[in-house]
Amino acid sequence: MASPRLETFCCPNRDAATRLVLMFQPEVFCGVCIGSASASLLLSILQLLPKKGQGPRKMPKASSSTTILLLISACDMLGCLGIIFRSTVWLGFPGFVANISVMNGTDVWPAAFCVGSAMWIQLLYSAGFWWLFCYAVDSYLVVRRSAGLSTIVLYHMMTWGLAILLCVEGIAMLYYPSVSSCENGLEHAIPHYVTTYVPLILVLLANPILFSRTVTAVASLLKGRQGIYTENERRLGTEIKVRFFKIMLVFVICWSSNIINESLLFYLETQPDINGSPLKSVRNAALITWIIMGVLNPMQGFLFTLAFYGWTGWKVDLPWQKSEIPWESLSTSNAAENAYALPGGNSVNFHDSKKAVVAPNHQTDETLSMLSEGNLASDDRLTRNSPVYQGW
Repeated sequence: MASPRLETFCCPNRDAATRLVLMFQPEVFCGVCIGSASASLLLSILQLLPKKGQGPRKMPKASSSTTILLLISACDMLGCLGIIFRSTVWLGFPGFVANISVMNGTDVWPAAFCVGSAMWIQLLYSAGFWWLFCYAVDSYLVVRRSAGLSTIVLYHMMTWGLAILLCVEGIAMLYYPSVSSCENGLEHAIPHYVTTYVPLILVLLANPILFSRTVTAVASLLKGRQGIYTENERRLGTEIKVRFFKIMLVFVICWSSNIINESLLFYLETQPDINGSPLKSVRNAALITWIIMGVLNPMQGFLFTLAFYGWTGWKVDLPWQKSEIPWESLSTSNAAENAYALPGGNSVNFHDSKKAVVAPNHQTDETLSMLSEGNLASDDRLTRNSPVYQGW
């Protein structure tokens, strides 16, 4: 899971609220994190692998939205690897982890592991938040015909630059003057918590607005294609709206527990004695949300692939599983490429028919094609593949 408490734990003089959650059944908590992260990682890989019966996606040009979705999945999977690595070390080497709590100790490796693993997890999930924000921006700009392939470079600069800047700044403020002698009090940790939750709050607040504007813009764009709003266009707009809703639903489910947990821990830190009986219900709620975070945070990667692509199936199409006869493949591809036999014995040459087709609104179709990964070949495909929509 991803929480600024992981970095706070690296300070020997950590606060009581951090000790409460991180020392509560650490073996169980690490086991839950390993199980959830491993399941999410394996299922995400399964989702992204090519499947039997599905041809490769053919696109007239590369789409920045497609690249962003893959980068979001990559950040989630690398974050899961960090969670698995950190939790495995905690379970396998308890003595090594215990040295993190030694004040002014001579062994720097426990502190280096604690800080390095926590930064790995925070940086990758923070980058995933920024990429998700960039996806919402890119979806809106593509519909407005203001985005191009060159914007992906700008997204890279913004995402990785802001993620690294905020992570380094928060860590520097937290570990001043050094990891072995962090400042006491809550004030020195607040900048670290703020830099951690800024991208998360940004996605929660800005993405619904951008998605809503994109849906409205797509509806206007579809009406302008033919001058009417048919059932196909209406269905297409509904699919886009549902897909954006799924993305935000997954994000809220996976990260709302973090906000609740941090609010409860912050409240406990302001109390003179967090172990008092009046605060028992608050402590229990903080511990429950802490365990929920260990389950839901890593599962974001797999749940996002479901929101992005739907369930792609179990039948993986690996290269070494293909055993078709070369001349059969050649004859089949030539026949499919040149003609389609009609029941009456006639045939249609697709090369000639393609030359005869003239797009009524080339610029609009190109925009929709870019958003749908080139899946606007026909009205039937239009009902099953929507702008900013993949794998349906």
